[in-house]
Amino acid sequence: MARALNEWLWQHEFWLPPGITWEDMQESEDVHYPQPRDLLLSIPFALILVVARCAFERAIALPLSSKLGVRDKQRPKAQPNPVLEAFYSTCCKNPGEGELISLAKQCDLPVRKVERWFRRRRNTDRPSLSKKFCEACWRFTFYFISFFTGLAVLYDKPWLWDHRECWTGYPQQPLLPSLFWYYLLELSFYWSLVFTLPFDVKRKDFKEQIVHHAATIFLISFSYCANYIRIGTLVMVIHDASDCFLEPTKIFNYMKWKKTCDILFMIFTAVFLISRLVIFPYTVLYNTYYYSMEIFQPFFGYYFMNALLIILQLLHVFWSCLIIHMVYKFILQGTMEKDMRSDTEESDKDEEREKIREKEKNGIAYFSNVTSNSYIQRNGSEPLNNRTHLTNGHVKER
Repeated sequence: MARALNEWLWQHEFWLPPGITWEDMQESEDVHYPQPRDLLLSIPFALILVVARCAFERAIALPLSSKLGVRDKQRPKAQPNPVLEAFYSTCCKNPGEGELISLAKQCDLPVRKVERWFRRRRNTDRPSLSKKFCEACWRFTFYFISFFTGLAVLYDKPWLWDHRECWTGYPQQPLLPSLFWYYLLELSFYWSLVFTLPFDVKRKDFKEQIVHHAATIFLISFSYCANYIRIGTLVMVIHDASDCFLEPTKIFNYMKWKKTCDILFMIFTAVFLISRLVIFPYTVLYNTYYYSMEIFQPFFGYYFMNALLIILQLLHVFWSCLIIHMVYKFILQGTMEKDMRSDTEESDKDEEREKIREKEKNGIAYFSNVTSNSYIQRNGSEPLNNRTHLTNGHVKER
């Protein structure tokens, strides 16, 4: 059954244009074509990147964060409570009002204390500022290396300057060693992101990030097997261009360098919108949809490749809307709004509200004491704390 499935999966009709078979893609001593089995190398390389990331964050990024003044916020810890901890771990991290009342009865605690316990427990699971800093440093290092590696690999390639060259001789386009290693680097990195996904900083666009990683891995893998190498290299360079500015924006934000952060954010916005909404549709989407038809007739790989590229473009539009909204707030308020994808700590608002309520109550009590003393004074009496009794029975004013 596995053999039959393998034969069905690798039918040349799925991967190659009409009139081309796998026999036409046989390698020789001088000519090498992409082989699907080469993609298996990305898994061990991804594990190597995970180990390299752990070493980088511990040996370089974490000490750098302390030297640059990145300090983790002191969070109040939730008191140990087996009942609440069991509910938090197995049932729900954010219980509703009915569940809070039920848990309060089980623990013989006020509902407000149970609510506060869950709030503090959730904050404990949120990533610290130093963790965010280390992750941003690692990604910036990779995107910087990857982007300039892509430029070094492609600067002398004809399809970088004339996009019709992507289809010259397709699919019988020899695979250059530099393109192979560039592909392997990118694919291994996205596999490493998948491996570390449960441990990375989770933001509000977590689901969109999963879709993005999956679409990217499928896109890189399929483009390699179908020898869409030239288009794939353009996609990777375009994506890395804006990411080189996104990560340092985060880094300076964690360092509280607001002006530098705002400047980098505006540069990132310009690069992102131009590269993802202008260059990518014309250089890649229009290229694969229209120019490729001058060389071959549509086949399964043509439709599948374009579908993956459209998914990426829809994600570009989604993130562009978030970025434009932040820029709009920046223009109105004069300062960059906090990343809309970030999950803010609840204590930043809820704990302060409780403190304000307590201060207001104390202020009301103090005000009532003052007014009662004034009322007594107006009626000819003195509060006891304002009078001192002498030994001879007289009273002395303070």
